[in-house]
Amino acid sequence: MRNDLVLRVVAKLLIPFIVMFALYVQFHGDFGPGGGFQAGVILAAAVIFYALIFGLADARKAVPEPVVESMMAIGVLLYAGVGVVGLLLGGNFLDYFVLDPDPIHGQERGIFWVEAGVAITVSGVMLKIFYMFADRGRADEP
Repeated sequence: MRNDLVLRVVAKLLIPFIVMFALYVQFHGDFGPGGGFQAGVILAAAVIFYALIFGLADARKAVPEPVVESMMAIGVLLYAGVGVVGLLLGGNFLDYFVLDPDPIHGQERGIFWVEAGVAITVSGVMLKIFYMFADRGRADEP
């Protein structure tokens, strides 16, 4: 597919919209269907689509494996960090209302950061799985 001009042009046009849709799902998740898990999968799908059209090596240049592994850890730390901050502020683990003097804003902030952590983690895990499966047959080749 690397030499198919039509696919390359269509991919360059579609990938920004896929990423924008992932951001929409992420930020709209508080008010409707969607959220961190769905946004993370859509964002990973954009990178996988890029890899299918432009090649795995180019995808790994755009999103290197150390970045993917860091995303998995950072997302979990962000999720857990929101819970720890809630504990330090006198609430229970993942009690969002203590994150702001106004409990409604505390809920909004807590949900935002937890969903961001989920999106980062899910995206990283999906890309790690893709990279591992894509490498599976390459080790046997001379």
